[in-house]
Amino acid sequence: MKLVYDIADKPPIKKNLIYAFQQLLAIMAATLLVPILVDGTGVYMSQPAALCGAGVGTLFYLYIATKKKSPVFLGSSFAFISPLCGAVAFGFLGIFLGAVFAGLVYVIIALIIKKTGSAWVNKLLPPVVIGPTVALIGLSLCGSAVNNINNTAAGSYNLIAILVGVIAFLITVYASTKGGKGMKMIPFIIGIVGAYIVALIFTFIGNAANIDALKLVNLAAFDNMQLFKVPRFTFLGIFGAYPEATNKIASIGDVISILVLFAPVAFVTLAEHIADHKNLGSIIERDLITDPGLDRTLIGDGVGSIIGSFFGGCPNTTYGESVGCVAITGNASISTIAIAAVYCIILSFFDPFVCFVNSIPSCIVGGVCIALYGFIAVSGLKMLQPVDLNDNRNLFVVAAILVPGIGGLTLNFTHITVSSIAVGLILGIIVNVIFNKRDKAGN
Repeated sequence: MKLVYDIADKPPIKKNLIYAFQQLLAIMAATLLVPILVDGTGVYMSQPAALCGAGVGTLFYLYIATKKKSPVFLGSSFAFISPLCGAVAFGFLGIFLGAVFAGLVYVIIALIIKKTGSAWVNKLLPPVVIGPTVALIGLSLCGSAVNNINNTAAGSYNLIAILVGVIAFLITVYASTKGGKGMKMIPFIIGIVGAYIVALIFTFIGNAANIDALKLVNLAAFDNMQLFKVPRFTFLGIFGAYPEATNKIASIGDVISILVLFAPVAFVTLAEHIADHKNLGSIIERDLITDPGLDRTLIGDGVGSIIGSFFGGCPNTTYGESVGCVAITGNASISTIAIAAVYCIILSFFDPFVCFVNSIPSCIVGGVCIALYGFIAVSGLKMLQPVDLNDNRNLFVVAAILVPGIGGLTLNFTHITVSSIAVGLILGIIVNVIFNKRDKAGN
């Protein structure tokens, strides 16, 4: 696609502040959801702290690890929800130690790649493998978008929620396709704000008429709101700042247990890391696997996870929502991502903003994510354009990836769950290596 702003471009500062806020909104829901899913009590996991950790980790990734060559945001990783749930039993130190183990896996692999080179990655992951994998990442998120539109968390089917979710999607599409140049750069802000106003009207009517189905906006999120509030940072908990929460690592056995929880998951998410960077590279027309290099992106992701957890407990990962935002708006400016990261750090202390985000109905998030996740899937399908799908050898590779992945085939071991995306990718690689060999003539 034609980029409006390339990675080194700097949009005018007033516009850039708005573009960065859009990036923030794109990654916000997922980043703030992980702490809730791990620890609903908020004792060990804090939403504002996770937001701050994502911002700091992203700045490390952008400026130190990848040298301003890879425009993507790092946010709380859903892959580590299960390990984090186990690590909560070991307190703040256990949570942080788990992120250290996960990050070190990435760093070790990065050092190996630095020695051996990354040429093998392109050979192991040709377009016939990486294309459907990227598409699968987008398609695997469809259920999340639909659950949000259905307002599944509220516990009942709600046609009004679906209506507002569709409105959010349609406003976003209109802004991106029919709006002026300014609107096309901020379609998600327009979609979210427009749908939020509609949801707020329904909520006021619902409160007045006592109709639960119309009460979409969580106004209770603003209860006990303060202007500024210091987040419950993980590092403060490690050093005993919260008397009600203690560190519970008692022996080397506990350390090994945490290692077993986190390290294997990092090996699994490695495949998604490569797929995300292949996808982003296709959008900005650069091979990120060679420049800045897979070793640098892995170090950025790994150390970014450690830094993010030091502040907010959550290991970070590159966000498909951020990649989708780049694809739809054509804005790949590093400065935009960096300002979004700074927003995260500042706004984590600003309680009204956190309350506002928590008040946004999930159906609005789902509606906007139709566009975000759809673009991820389509960008993967675009990678298949040079692939000859009339050749059954290629068809079988694609089938090996898509069917197990979409069908949700996972491998569950004692402390390890291999995600359906990883299962599909591994099976696709095996089929491609064994059955899709070519001679020198390409036959």
